[in-house]
Amino acid sequence: MEDRLILMGVIGKPHGVHGQLRVHCYAEEPRLLAEHVLVDAEGRHFALDWAHDNVAWISVISNGIQHRINDRDEATKLTNAELFLPRSVLPKIEAEEFYLADLIGLDAYDESGKVVGKVDNVLDYGAGASLELAPGGMLIPFTRASVPQVRIADGYVVVNPPLEVDAKGPSE
Repeated sequence: MEDRLILMGVIGKPHGVHGQLRVHCYAEEPRLLAEHVLVDAEGRHFALDWAHDNVAWISVISNGIQHRINDRDEATKLTNAELFLPRSVLPKIEAEEFYLADLIGLDAYDESGKVVGKVDNVLDYGAGASLELAPGGMLIPFTRASVPQVRIADGYVVVNPPLEVDAKGPSE
């Protein structure tokens, strides 16, 4: 895999008046975010120092100098910033494992082998991940029933979209 950036967290709203921010961490080990320089979509660099649970001090790094955010108003400007790390700094994975970001760009076939699209995005709003296929934006729950095969090395997934259900019951 190339050394692309992987979304590792999102800065939330300020916590208190001294510049601390809530951080929603996608890493299994939140300490990972504090061990590396993070980058956002605008190319800004950040250092993170956990205060407790999901609350951290954030420092902006510019020209090699760290400036810790210590003001609520300044912290508010970072709300919703996505934090990325290069793939190369993430922990190594086993042969049959993968990161959700590895799914993006894979072809999606139905169980008969017909191409139904390409994985355009992986979405997770807290109730479980879904694959968004392009074109069309079809969403497939990322469950074993709906995605029975993931073949990263071969460049595809097999999808089995669930039947649509309306007030009358399953569609034909």
